[in-house]
Amino acid sequence: MIPSTVLYFRMCDEAAKQIRKPKPWKHSEPITRAQLVQMRDEFWDTAPHYGGRKEIWDALRAAAESDISLAQAIVDSAGIIVQAPDLTICYDERGAKYELPKYVLSEPTNLIRDN
Repeated sequence: MIPSTVLYFRMCDEAAKQIRKPKPWKHSEPITRAQLVQMRDEFWDTAPHYGGRKEIWDALRAAAESDISLAQAIVDSAGIIVQAPDLTICYDERGAKYELPKYVLSEPTNLIRDN
């Protein structure tokens, strides 16, 4: 028989793995799409230097740049443990922590649209 605490943690673990679209957010000042792309590129270029495994960073980037259903499949297949459903905090199977800024996951509400 499986203890109830183990079942509880399994249920919480399953619920925590389901990702969702990030909540709307506002950058400290309005930025253009080009600035947003530059910020994202700079983050992804330097992310592996914060620790963790490159293949997990690559999977997180692919997930961040995909729609929710594909992102879920990427996260699941890479064995990524999702702490925050919006992907801002994740762990790999070895316990390394991966923190993603909101700007790599979605656009700010005050993004300057190109006309």
